[in-house]
Amino acid sequence: MKQRQPSKRRPAGQQPPKNQRKPQSSGPREPQQSEPQPREPRWTQTWLGGTRSAGVDLGYPGERLGLPREGSGAVAGFGRRIGAILVDWLISTWAIAQGVFQVSTQDASWVGMAVFAGAYVLLVGTLGMTLGMRLFRIRIAALDGSQPNLLSVLVRTFLLCLAVPALIWDRDQRGLHDRAAGTVAVRL
Repeated sequence: MKQRQPSKRRPAGQQPPKNQRKPQSSGPREPQQSEPQPREPRWTQTWLGGTRSAGVDLGYPGERLGLPREGSGAVAGFGRRIGAILVDWLISTWAIAQGVFQVSTQDASWVGMAVFAGAYVLLVGTLGMTLGMRLFRIRIAALDGSQPNLLSVLVRTFLLCLAVPALIWDRDQRGLHDRAAGTVAVRL
């Protein structure tokens, strides 16, 4: 048979021992402040939202690269980059693949990809920008600000055609294709 453990409850009206009593203030009570105390972020906010949501200041995109915050030479934003690649893709698939080469609709995606890659290597390798980039006023630059070399352009183009590396960005808004090639998309 089990023996019952004594209860830790005190009978009503009995005071706790002196060493367990709460300290009492001797002076007059201060009024309760109605101002809310700053709250710590939830643990999910610190890893789901990234370090910025936890209150860490990482600076502006491109600061680590020595680029300006705004204006010419600043890191190009997501909207400009997406707009430029859509224009380049439409030119490659519709205008050139289907219009010039008269490729069937089924084969247009593969031929369009080849035209896109060829035009990208040719234009970025020589001018630093494609037609879509020119419309959206951005260019591709090496990290020192100069024109990227041919190997960098080839690596960047290959990874851009895979699409997934371009969708993974760092805090400087550089995709994996930019990091591997040592390039950055900047405003004109």
